[in-house]
Amino acid sequence: MSNSSGNSLPRQPLPLLAVLLAAGTLTAMTGGVVSPVFPEVVESLRVDPQWAGLLVSMHTLTTALFSPVFGILSDRLGKRQVLVPALVAYAVFGMAGALASGFWGMLAVRALVGIASGGIAAASIGLLSTLYDGEARSRMLGYATSALATTSIFFPLLGGWLGTFQWQYAFWLYGLGIPTAIAVVLIIPERETAPGGGIALPQGEQRQELLRMLRRPSIVMLLATLLLASAVFYVVIVYAPLFYKQAIDADPTVNGAILAARAIGAAIISAVGASRLAKWIGRSKAIATGFLLMALMLMTIPFLTQVPVILLTAVGFGLGYGLVMPNLYDSLAILTTNDLRTSVLAIGTGMANLGQFISPLLLGPVWKYGGIQVFWLGAGLSLAIALVGGLKRSPGR
Repeated sequence: MSNSSGNSLPRQPLPLLAVLLAAGTLTAMTGGVVSPVFPEVVESLRVDPQWAGLLVSMHTLTTALFSPVFGILSDRLGKRQVLVPALVAYAVFGMAGALASGFWGMLAVRALVGIASGGIAAASIGLLSTLYDGEARSRMLGYATSALATTSIFFPLLGGWLGTFQWQYAFWLYGLGIPTAIAVVLIIPERETAPGGGIALPQGEQRQELLRMLRRPSIVMLLATLLLASAVFYVVIVYAPLFYKQAIDADPTVNGAILAARAIGAAIISAVGASRLAKWIGRSKAIATGFLLMALMLMTIPFLTQVPVILLTAVGFGLGYGLVMPNLYDSLAILTTNDLRTSVLAIGTGMANLGQFISPLLLGPVWKYGGIQVFWLGAGLSLAIALVGGLKRSPGR
């Protein structure tokens, strides 16, 4: 089914690819819907500022914990068998957030929607890596990142607009998981053929090979970088809306537009530039360039009060993030075998979500007592990663 030469995209039915990308983009909505109404949720539920970020990031912890589990199940049972139940659970638990009446209730439903999101992420990225190989996979991962970023433009705007009427309305958007699940059942085949058509390893050998891969220093480094990239990204997801509400009295619509601007930058570079730049200068240097751009944009946040300029720098941050993520995932895919690629990529997704969870947990006290210092800390971490990554040789080169 794949084009091993990597010179062109393999010919897959367009409806199948559309449904697959639609399912994957719902994971981008998991936090994007909440972020624009986050200040209103915190105020309504009377949450301590130190722990407020957990309401945005709680789903990332459970996604981190369960993505590897769902990745292994997807390799053994089939991706569709994991994807459909995950989409239904995503819709049910996501919409339940509108009914939460306190901090702990909201925290619980955010944890449950995170579990479901982990299943969606593991199965959808596993299908992408199964249907494509080589340079075609690299481009498809870029297109997938672009699709996630593009929907991240729409959902924060829509969530912010609905939140101007009542913050609970934004949570009904999670109901889109139901029609997506129906489309998956109708279009995606029950079994997928891996690139090259290899025979799967027995479960015992598969487990031993997975553990061996996870001990490789290059894979450990990539997993750690995914964690740190997501931690930096969540600095702007969680604390930028709170800062702009204080600094310029930004309402949910304005904060949604700023989040959307970051997604525009990520969509542009992921679709047309990430794989090309990586081919030109190497994946490690492309990743380092992305981190450098993210650091520079983080440094500007405390000094900007004009919305047009804020939107411009938000696009710049998105460009950096759009360079980093698809190249990290492609580097990880290059280092893994067909039989275990879904499992390893799902672990990568888990690490990325763990970074999103850890970010507000560690930086909450910094925001509470130091305010804008949280942005300096994020910028410093990005610069450090850029310096280290720029010296490394890219895998597959």
